[in-house]
Amino acid sequence: MELLSTPHSIEINNITCDSFRISWTMEDSDLERVTHYFIDLNKKENKNSNKFKHRDVPTKLVAKAVPLPMTVRGHWFLSPRTEYSVAVQTAVKQSDGEYLVSGWSETVEFCTGDYAKEHLAQLQEKAEQIAGRMLRFSVFYRNHHKEYFQHARTHCGNMLQPYLKDNSGSHGSPTSGMLHGVFFSCNTEFNTGQPPQDSPYGRWRFQIPAQRLFNPSTNLYFADFYCMYTAYHYAILVLAPKGSLGDRFCRDRLPLLDIACNKFLTCSVEDGELVFRHAQDLILEIIYTEPVDLSLGTLGEISGHQLMSLSTADAKKDPSCKTCNISVGR
Repeated sequence: MELLSTPHSIEINNITCDSFRISWTMEDSDLERVTHYFIDLNKKENKNSNKFKHRDVPTKLVAKAVPLPMTVRGHWFLSPRTEYSVAVQTAVKQSDGEYLVSGWSETVEFCTGDYAKEHLAQLQEKAEQIAGRMLRFSVFYRNHHKEYFQHARTHCGNMLQPYLKDNSGSHGSPTSGMLHGVFFSCNTEFNTGQPPQDSPYGRWRFQIPAQRLFNPSTNLYFADFYCMYTAYHYAILVLAPKGSLGDRFCRDRLPLLDIACNKFLTCSVEDGELVFRHAQDLILEIIYTEPVDLSLGTLGEISGHQLMSLSTADAKKDPSCKTCNISVGR
């Protein structure tokens, strides 16, 4: 039987966090003969990959020949924001069950995308299931070292400046390495109703009245839900003044929450005053997308311990947790 030509000119498009479309060119004489495609997909190793996690086995998909382009989805557990290489081979299945195969095409590299809004909506739904009841609070707070606040006063015009979010949380989060903001906490101790005296981030705490950052002129977005091989879970929310640069970034990428009625963080009017509540059973990480003036709050030293084990700086999400993972990737 005449040999098959080698596929060439591979094109990859319509890339999402867990799928892609692929096409290539082959000789006209092969089009009616080819019965199957072999597609070889490999995750690119990087120097920071977790050495204790199983290495991905090079994976070959055998697919019946269909008109190109074809969509590859669900054949592998594709991870978001991950670099892959792909090559293809065409084949004719013969009467004896063996395959006549072409040569392998050139190898093409591509990177999968972030979670889309529908994926984040799935994470949001999972987070809502364990959020627990709502507790009242009155301040947002940010813990850090004394030098951080001194630098803000001396070199940043007494402002806490937004900085780029690290890669903590879900690997597919569209905010990681993309959204600028200032991180705040709002969780309170159940027995006192006040912020805890311990912190993983430093002994100095800036507290600001909640209404300074969260009010009817603010949009609230759900950004992520994760854990770090622990029993407790984290939810990342974004507070963005309406019309701000951060608001425009989030509008196209993150689910918008009703500030007065959601399972995580609320601002509602009761008896003519703004009342604030947070979910009891989640550790909330709040990203405020604009600079924050230190003169709007108070700065002081806390009396508790610095619990470094609770730090989420560049924290990697537990990929095996059934509570906070969705099926499209980690």
